[in-house]
Amino acid sequence: MYDFPEIKKVLSDDNYNLIAYHRPKDTNPREFAKKLTENANTLIDNGVKPENITFIGFSRGGAITALTSSYLASDKVNFIILAGCSKFIKNNTELEVVGNVFSIFETSDGVGSCQFLIDRSKRVKTFKEISISTGKEHGAFYNPLPEWVLPVKKWLKSDRS
Repeated sequence: MYDFPEIKKVLSDDNYNLIAYHRPKDTNPREFAKKLTENANTLIDNGVKPENITFIGFSRGGAITALTSSYLASDKVNFIILAGCSKFIKNNTELEVVGNVFSIFETSDGVGSCQFLIDRSKRVKTFKEISISTGKEHGAFYNPLPEWVLPVKKWLKSDRS
């Protein structure tokens, strides 16, 4: 069971504003990424610095995060991909990410490293990737486990310039 409310609660922090969408189950990834791109542009148009915007997504949400990076094409915006570099990303070879990218994957999961995506992306400013080993496969991200939450929060608070 994916515990979105608890994940949202644990990711909340006084150092940043968290805006979290729980998208409908069968959301079209490309359409949702376009919506998120519009949201980011609205924030930027209203004075939010691009470097203060971070998108995070797990699984299909990770693919949506990568698509948003591609559509937004800002080298100052930040993107966190959790177990999201799947066949969809591999099969859409025109897809490139831009900006600062942090990836976390579970070693027991079939969805692994995002390195192939970074290798084909020309405008990645920074890239960091870690693996976790909980033995929970894709389910490692269903709950706010410290193995991935702590690195995410640390990266969110880090200086990526």
